Amino acid sequence: MQVIIKTLTLKNFKSHRDITVNFGERTDITGDNAEGKSTICEAPSYVLYGTDALGSKLDPTPITYEAEETKVSLLLEIDGEELMLGRSLKKNKTTYYLNDVPSKAGEFNEVVEKLFDKDLFLSLYNPSYFPSMHWEKQRSMLLQYVTSPINKDVLKLMPDEQNKCLAALFKKHRLEDIKKIHAENKTSLDKKYIAAQSRTKTLKEQVDQLPNVGAAPIESLKAELSQIDKQVREKESLLDSTWEKNQSYNSLQAKIRNLQDQVEMSKERWPLLKNEKIEDSCRTCKRPLDEESVTEVKADKESRIKDYRANHEKLRKERDDLKAQLKEMVFVDATELREEIRVVDSSALPLREAIQIHGQLARLEEQVNQAQVDEKETLQSLNESIFILDSVKAFKAKEAELQGEKVQALFDTLSVRLFEEQKNGEMKNTFEIELDKKPYRKLSTAEGIRAGLELRDVLSQQSELITPVFLDNAESITTFKQPIGQLIVSRVVAGQELIIEGVDAK
Repeated sequence: MQVIIKTLTLKNFKSHRDITVNFGERTDITGDNAEGKSTICEAPSYVLYGTDALGSKLDPTPITYEAEETKVSLLLEIDGEELMLGRSLKKNKTTYYLNDVPSKAGEFNEVVEKLFDKDLFLSLYNPSYFPSMHWEKQRSMLLQYVTSPINKDVLKLMPDEQNKCLAALFKKHRLEDIKKIHAENKTSLDKKYIAAQSRTKTLKEQVDQLPNVGAAPIESLKAELSQIDKQVREKESLLDSTWEKNQSYNSLQAKIRNLQDQVEMSKERWPLLKNEKIEDSCRTCKRPLDEESVTEVKADKESRIKDYRANHEKLRKERDDLKAQLKEMVFVDATELREEIRVVDSSALPLREAIQIHGQLARLEEQVNQAQVDEKETLQSLNESIFILDSVKAFKAKEAELQGEKVQALFDTLSVRLFEEQKNGEMKNTFEIELDKKPYRKLSTAEGIRAGLELRDVLSQQSELITPVFLDNAESITTFKQPIGQLIVSRVVAGQELIIEGVDAK
């Protein structure tokens, strides 16, 4: 798209009461200071956006006189088609015009926005506008016309190991995701590796703190302990047998004592039975018994005496038989046997402790070995994530280098810095325009104009938008390259009134 300013009409606009400017392919505006040169060049941006040529809010009202209404009309030619835009201000109320027809603000702004982006137009129209923006916006605007290098092109310029590593990872994740994943892994593995080292050290210290059990192998100790345990079991078997015999002896004694008690009780009953008197009268009613009843009473007593003697004799016999059995038995004193068991079993204590220490040592050594394996694996994983993060840094650096080369190829005399390397090796976005290694902010007025013109020509070529360019303070520069598009030059000439000269192409 090519945009040309055909005509500009100002009525009560700042210092201009009523002026119409016809623009040619080149228009020279000359005059002393305060003659309104810059005002003429600010008017197009005011019509389009209500701002000055640097995008700041603009008050268009007269400076040295009173007026009821301020109005600006701008006739543009866009790819051969004419479009008249206008804006007026009356009693703080703005009115918009499209081809001299009053329009709503939304309709007007929609037409302007469809023509071109505001920042792009002002950057092309005023070479000082682009450098006035925040560096991130400058960077974004320029890079939208330069494609980023594709991963394959970056990888082939990297060392083989990093190339292979990232190429495999790119099949699953984007670069930033790879960085996030392994940055998180590194943080986690750093802590895990420290913990693994600490565990290995602690386990080794526990091994060192175990008592010295000598050079005897655990198999030898177990064999010796087995012999002692066998002796103890044999003696305990004897003790069990002795206990069973003594239990029988004690049980027999208890039975004899019980029978003796019964015999004694039986003896105590005998005098009562023996001396029992035969009564000749009923104990209850006291009536005399007949002879037959007396005989029955006597017979009953004899029967009970007989039963008593038989039972008493039976008890005595059972007691005497048990006593005879007891004489055949021997009560064994197991005190000595128990002491023998205690002494033999005590001799096994050092062996048991040594075997226990051997077991603890074996378990700790196994844990140490596993801890060392875990530590090694953790370090390997940590180093892998570190390598990947370093590869990501290297990729970004190479990508930045390639992208910088692409951007740099757009310029003839300017240098553009898109990245700066941090102390940690990370590439940080930045944006700096330099001329002869001097940053734009430190350039002289002439250098700044020359740099601004080259910048806006690059933007014009890349965006394929050709607009007028307003060159202010042209008296500060003697020569400059003819910019792309319609040229408006403002130059201070001391003591001269305002002169506008438009020159068309021949």
